[in-house]
Amino acid sequence: MANIFFKNPLFLKFREFREFRSFFILISLIIITIIIVNIYDKFRNEQVKKLENILQNVYLQKTLNSISSSLIPRFEKIKYVINAGESFEGILNEIEINKKEKKKILDFIITKKIKFNLYENQKIIFEIDNLNTKKIKKITIPISKKKDLIISSDEKNLFKYSELNKELTLTKIYKENFIRNSLYKSAVEKKIDPNIIVQFAQIYGFEVDFQRDIRKNDSFQIVYEELKNEENKTVDFGNILYANLILQGRSLELYHFISEKDKINDHFEPNGQSIKKTLMKTPINGARLSSGYGNRKHPILGYTKLHTGTDFAAPKGTPIMASGTGIILKAAWCGGGGNCVKIKHNSTYSTVYAHMSKFARGIKKGVRVTQGQIIGYVGSTGMSTGPHLHYEVIKNGKKINSQTLKLPSGKKLKGKLREDFELTKIKIDVLKGELINNQN
Repeated sequence: MANIFFKNPLFLKFREFREFRSFFILISLIIITIIIVNIYDKFRNEQVKKLENILQNVYLQKTLNSISSSLIPRFEKIKYVINAGESFEGILNEIEINKKEKKKILDFIITKKIKFNLYENQKIIFEIDNLNTKKIKKITIPISKKKDLIISSDEKNLFKYSELNKELTLTKIYKENFIRNSLYKSAVEKKIDPNIIVQFAQIYGFEVDFQRDIRKNDSFQIVYEELKNEENKTVDFGNILYANLILQGRSLELYHFISEKDKINDHFEPNGQSIKKTLMKTPINGARLSSGYGNRKHPILGYTKLHTGTDFAAPKGTPIMASGTGIILKAAWCGGGGNCVKIKHNSTYSTVYAHMSKFARGIKKGVRVTQGQIIGYVGSTGMSTGPHLHYEVIKNGKKINSQTLKLPSGKKLKGKLREDFELTKIKIDVLKGELINNQN
């Protein structure tokens, strides 16, 4: 009887269903999960679309922009670029410092007698605390390429000031080029700063006439110091350590040598001879020799007379340098010579510079000037047909031809100084070699 029951078809189907029950449950759960996920995704997408529509609402966006623009950070840094003619008080007004805070900072500057100059495109940095009202926490004012003036307030809101030396990195640069037209153009081609070009010309001004001695395809080499700030921007220049001017195959090498003990800071030839002479060959750079020493027909008076100096034609305003160190005997009107300067260099030599448009600042009788110092500017004052410098050299009271004058050389290093110079020269040559290799 029992066997008949177990063989019953209904029983057999029930037993098969029990065997596959787990499989059916799993399939059911998967189907249910898919349905739920689809329903959730559909609901989520609908909610996202609704949220996007809300956020894209014009009125809501205007409200959010209004709220965000009114939120000012507590601490604020303002980099202010000065316009021409602006005062410090005017700048404080521009950055909207209130009257009480403005008076406080201005009174502090006056009381402490803090002096600084403002100039166009100068950048002043203000650090502001906006907690309640605008209060100045720190002001950084550049007072030179190497130094900043810092005015700051402490926790009690009391001001103090100090001068901070900028962190500058000294870099040594090597440049060389052929001279096609002029030294200046050839140097600018190699991106040499005009300050270095002027310094280079002044060094050789005792030996070389840049208008007449240089020929096409002459060349130069130079090693100089460059000072860079934290932003890797060049802010100043140091010394020209090495210079070489090659004229028609003749090399004029110069090495920079310093001895603080002996008060030496100069450029010397490889044999230890200083490049400086009693007088510079020409007291003006880039000028054209328009009239030499000797008899000539006077351009204004019309008759022949002795021209007791050398004329250099140059644009009005071109700087004129003292050709040697000495004491100014005269800086005034000289009749036909217009504005002129006379310098006594020693018991033998004096020089005269005439037809100036104006004198340099501080140039007056009794002042001591150094060789290469700017004493005035080219003009056409007095009896003159155009802007030029009339230059005279007087030796033992007699006016002589400055262009044929054989000038005594400057200092020659001897003994221990010569040994120190030779060591410096070796170091500079090694440095030059390394800089050339780094470029290749």
